[in-house]
Parts: sequence; C-alpha cells; structure tokens
Amino acid sequence: MMKKPRRRHDYADREIDCQEAMEPGFQAIVDCLREAGWTRGEVMRWLRRLIAGDNMTQKENAKLEAELAIIRAMARAGRPV
Repeated sequence: MMKKPRRRHDYADREIDCQEAMEPGFQAIVDCLREAGWTRGEVMRWLRRLIAGDNMTQKENAKLEAELAIIRAMARAGRPV
C-alpha cells in the first residue's frame, strides 16, 4: 500500500514524503526492467522521456479544457461559437 500524505493540503515536508512514497515502486520498476535485460541507462533515459511526454500531454489537455470552457461559456451566453 502506498504511503499517503500526512495532510490533505501543502505542508513543509510534502515533497519529501511524496519522494519516499514513490521510492519503493520506482525501485521495483527499475529492478524488473533490469531483470528483463534493459540497462540502467536505458531505463533512466526512457523514464525521462515518459515524464516529458506526460508533461506535454498534460499541457495540451489543459489548453483543450480551457478552449472547451470558453466555447461552453459562449454557448450559455447565446453567442455563436
């Protein structure tokens, strides 16, 4: 079971707590991939690329959500879209 944050909202050591919660799962992923034959360098390189790709996806999704919110607001106001 994953370690949960001590509080629902921001607190001084929240980032450290998150890092500690991720560490066992991260190590398990790295170990599984290494056992499958991938090198540590390959695993780290592709993890960075996965993170970059996820960041890009999140930004694009946020832009789309903003555009949809504007379209919805215009439709509610009776303005042509």
